[in-house]
Amino acid sequence: MKRRIRLAAVAIAIAIVAATAFACGDTVTQVQPPGQQQTGITVAGEGKATGKPDVASIQLGVSKLAPTVADARSQAAASMDAMIKSMKANGVDDKDIQTQQLSITPEYDYSNNRQTLRGFRVTNIVSAKVRKIDDTSKVVDDAVTAGGNDAQVQGISFTIDNPDDLKAQARKAAMADARSRADTLAKEAGVQLGNPITISESAVVTPIPFERGVAAPATGPGVSTPIEPGTQDVTVTVSVTYSIK
Repeated sequence: MKRRIRLAAVAIAIAIVAATAFACGDTVTQVQPPGQQQTGITVAGEGKATGKPDVASIQLGVSKLAPTVADARSQAAASMDAMIKSMKANGVDDKDIQTQQLSITPEYDYSNNRQTLRGFRVTNIVSAKVRKIDDTSKVVDDAVTAGGNDAQVQGISFTIDNPDDLKAQARKAAMADARSRADTLAKEAGVQLGNPITISESAVVTPIPFERGVAAPATGPGVSTPIEPGTQDVTVTVSVTYSIK
């Protein structure tokens, strides 16, 4: 019985000390058992590799306003069909053309607190992959010409279809960067660096957006829309924990 009283008294005393420390604004540190402590040097490394895109992704379509839904749908369908046929004629595969948006919405004019129906707008947007990237300008110009005044270009972006080789280069550079950082830390701390204990990685392929709405029908005979794919970066980031000898 006396032993229980003593244990209870100790518990109350600990609680009072902890409460007093918090009240005074001090930090109470909880020491973890040695087996739960992480030992080593943890660093982050980054590597980057640059390559030329080989695929262009274009988003284009039609937007048509007409007095009735039937008229708007029919005219938009005719223009969209002409654009798709043009892209296929320029080598774009069926599997690389996908509908992104199809909408039918009423449009109104507002004046003198009155709402007047203008008509119905049908918008149909597709995305298409151009795998012969040098043909991108021709694919866009011909499709826009086929669509006529109903045609729209929503945007263009460029990607690398298979970035594995660039990822490997970036990964190698990231690990070298991590090792260099860890060597510096170990030297400054006066310890010897051991083998990696844990390694984690994340990779990012940065898409290259083309300015929205830049692509447009050619304005003169023989003039094509300038489209430049530029280059693309693949970045790999690693987090490595090295043991200490």
